Parts: sequence; C-alpha cells; structure tokens
Amino acid sequence: MKIICHREAFLSACQLTASAVPSKDVKAVLRNIKAHADEMSCSLFATDLELGLRLQVGGVEVIKPGKALLPAQKIISILRETREDQLHLDASPKGVVVKGKKVEFFLPYEDPEQFPDVPEFGEEAWHEIRAGDLRELIRRTVFSCATESARYTMTGVLFELDREDARMIATDGRRLALAQCGAKSLGEHTTGTNPPVVPAKTLGVLDRNLIDDEEVVRIRVGVNEIFFRTDCSVLYSRLIEGRYPDYRAILPKSASIKVIVSAGGLLAGVRQASIMSDDETKRLNFHLEKGQITFEAETALGGKSKVEMAIDYDGDEISTSFNPQFLIDMLKAMPGEMEIQMELSTSGKPVLFRSGSSYSYLVMPMS
Repeated sequence: MKIICHREAFLSACQLTASAVPSKDVKAVLRNIKAHADEMSCSLFATDLELGLRLQVGGVEVIKPGKALLPAQKIISILRETREDQLHLDASPKGVVVKGKKVEFFLPYEDPEQFPDVPEFGEEAWHEIRAGDLRELIRRTVFSCATESARYTMTGVLFELDREDARMIATDGRRLALAQCGAKSLGEHTTGTNPPVVPAKTLGVLDRNLIDDEEVVRIRVGVNEIFFRTDCSVLYSRLIEGRYPDYRAILPKSASIKVIVSAGGLLAGVRQASIMSDDETKRLNFHLEKGQITFEAETALGGKSKVEMAIDYDGDEISTSFNPQFLIDMLKAMPGEMEIQMELSTSGKPVLFRSGSSYSYLVMPMS
C-alpha cells in the first residue's frame, strides 16, 4: 500500500478511529488501526471486539492499493508532532515507512489479515435521525448511566425506536434522564417490545463522529448488535444483555408544584453553593419559598454557603437535598437560556425537571 495523505486530515481520522481501540489488552493486534486503500479512497478500521469503527478518510491520494496495520499510539504521535503538510505512507512486508521532506519513521510490519473484520451495516431496514438531534439525545442522557459493574444493565442507555420517534433513557438508580426526538422508520424498522441497551462507550464514540448537525444518520438494530452509519463512517457495537428497569413506572404521573427557571441561572446557583459541599456527603440543601430558591451547603469542618435565586413562585415552602453533581450534569447539557420546569410535590420527594415534551430528568433526594 502506498498513499500520500494530508497530515492534519489523516491525524483527525486516526484520532477518531482510535476511540474504538481497546484501553485494555485483549489481543496485541487490536492495538493497531487498520488502513485499507482501494483505487479511489482510503478507510481506517479499529475494534475491541465489542465495538468496531470504519471511517473513510479525506485528503488521501492512493498510489498503490493495499492494507496496512498502523500502531495507534505511534501513528497518532507521528502525525501530531510532525509539522509537514503532506506525508507518504509506504507499507510492505518489510514494514511501514512514514516519510516527509525532512522526517522519516519506520514501523515494524504486522499482518493486516490477522485483524478482525468490522461487520457491514446491511440494507434490510433502518431508522434515520438528524445527526444534531442524535447528538443531543446522547449528551442529555449518557451521564446518567451507572458506572458500577454490579449495575451491568444500567451501564448502558435504553434506545427505543418507533415509527416517528427515538428515545434514549439512562439511569443509575439515583437519577433518570429521558430524551426524545423525531425519527423516520424505513422498511418497518422498530425496536418493538425489546429495545436495545447500548453501551455508554459506544455512544461516546458515536458522539465524537457526529460532526455535521444536518447529516442524516442511519441506525439498524440486530438481535444482539446495533449499527450507526453516516456519510463517511460505520459504527458497530454489541448490545448489553439483561432486563432494563421500567422507567415509565418510575416517572411521576403528576405534581402539585410547578416552577419555571432558566437553566443558566439554576446552574450558576448550584455551582456557587456546591463550592462548600462536602466531598464525602456531596449534599446540597434546596429550599423553595415565595419568590426564591435558596441553596445551602456545608463541610464537615464548618464551611458554609448560601445562594439565593429569585423566581416566580407563590406557593408553600418545601425543602429537600440533592447531590449537586446530579444537577450540574444535567444543566451543563442544556442551553443557558432554556427554560426548565421543576415539578415536585412534597419535601423529601423526587424532583422532575422538564424541557417541553422532549426531555425529562428525575433526581432522587438524599435522605
């Protein structure tokens, strides 16, 4: 294989592809990025056997078609540190030579035929979603996934696809995020009564590959796998097996108190007060009264904070406590000017935050 590549474009492509390279050693060959050049284009591949990414690279002139394995960390370091605009890559059984006008690097040869294939997308049926909408679903939910291995099913995001809607739901048992957007089903593609649970890592890789908000993303769900296809990439992932919590039974059906606040104002108040939140207890006291919300926190050594936020409210006083990070995670994913409706009933009960009909975020109080 011989190619001439635009260094910055090839670096960006390698960095994106490397997000699918395993962080732990599975097989030595998987520490590589596989490059495959045909007569017209060049594609990069990476996989950890649970997740696989195929990415077409721009700014490449193919001199001789072929395949090569490029050590992910080494090739990214070479491309990042070299300052030349164009580089030549020449791969043969003797090794891979990366050469510019004033630089030259030699990488040992590894057999590209030993690298596992990344499955094809398939063309039976799929959903289509605007990339900007899909990115918003991911960023408004994935932070709510569990990180403990004991909560295996909840380490992923439940992904429901109907004929005209897409929903992502994530929970760690202490909070729950639900986001939805419009989607288009082709070939009667739906997830039915058994929607998939997609690993959080997969959605993180997908998020980094969604560059153009107006691009249409195709999504196909198989028996135990899911595919995401853009104009220049295909992302494949195994699904998480197991029973996901019934989120519909968790979300409150009604609330006696509803208050409108701005996302930016609420985020500022929570951040300021949480400066004095103790790292061990991670508690933020929340007091709602006529005309304002008061946030209070204190440390075990006696440090205290009190922040007041004016709101339009004329109801009963209510007090509760939250982990402030739970609120910060949600509010960072929202535009500062967006209005959010807080729904609650009595002190010590969960609070539901809503943004229209497209987003709901439930936070459990601290005892």
